[in-house]
Amino acid sequence: MVAIAHFIAISCYVGAAAFAAAPIARPVRAPVRLVLATLGIGVAFHLLALVQAARLLGQLPVSGLGPALSLAGLMVAATLLAAEVGTRDVTLTLVGGPLAALVTIAANVSGVRTGPPVAGGAWLISHIALSFFGIAAFATAAAAGAMYLLEHRELRSRRFAAVLRFFPPLETLDRVNHVGVLVASLALTLGIVLAATYAIAHRALNVPEIVWGVVVWLTATGLAFGRLVGRWHARRAALAASVTFVIVIALYVAVRMNISAGGAFL
Repeated sequence: MVAIAHFIAISCYVGAAAFAAAPIARPVRAPVRLVLATLGIGVAFHLLALVQAARLLGQLPVSGLGPALSLAGLMVAATLLAAEVGTRDVTLTLVGGPLAALVTIAANVSGVRTGPPVAGGAWLISHIALSFFGIAAFATAAAAGAMYLLEHRELRSRRFAAVLRFFPPLETLDRVNHVGVLVASLALTLGIVLAATYAIAHRALNVPEIVWGVVVWLTATGLAFGRLVGRWHARRAALAASVTFVIVIALYVAVRMNISAGGAFL
């Protein structure tokens, strides 16, 4: 059941991206309602997969690479859906849909295998949910930033590629980037606080996770500080979000390759 629900979710994410790409193939408007409905169905089946995984594992599906990646994919898709509903523009799905699908595919390849029992109840659940939500918001901000840079460059060069004609206005992309960074900073701050509380209460200390988590938090908070206090202009904020997110993901891969895979959450 988990594999089937994951397959449906992946198909919906890819399908939503395909629907969003309709204007590229022929001169029609993007079917906003169809894209949002397809994303919503994908999120629903993805949530069902996690519920079934929890029943199979007998615990919250966060212990182990596969379950953690599945939760990450769900958060990316849910954040994307929220952003698209807020802007009523589904162009971000061209990037976010395949990203959610790839993460979910990686979860399936890794497999839903149980790790060591985890404790912590609501504290641990809240920490993990907030952390993944913050990272998903960060990813959304980075995607909007990358699209902003592409569109801005084409506008300045006056060589506007056909595919970029269907991108949302620069103001919309900047707003998504701005809100995404602020949400990421807030969610990750709360996640860090809950993680510290959990570590103290249960004497659970995982140095690689702590280092990576603090780096992500500092990065998102630095971006939010730059926008609110430094008053960065849109292009600088877009570039910073895009570059730092790539660095964060590269750091994750490096850390993951240098720790034991058995039951590790990271």
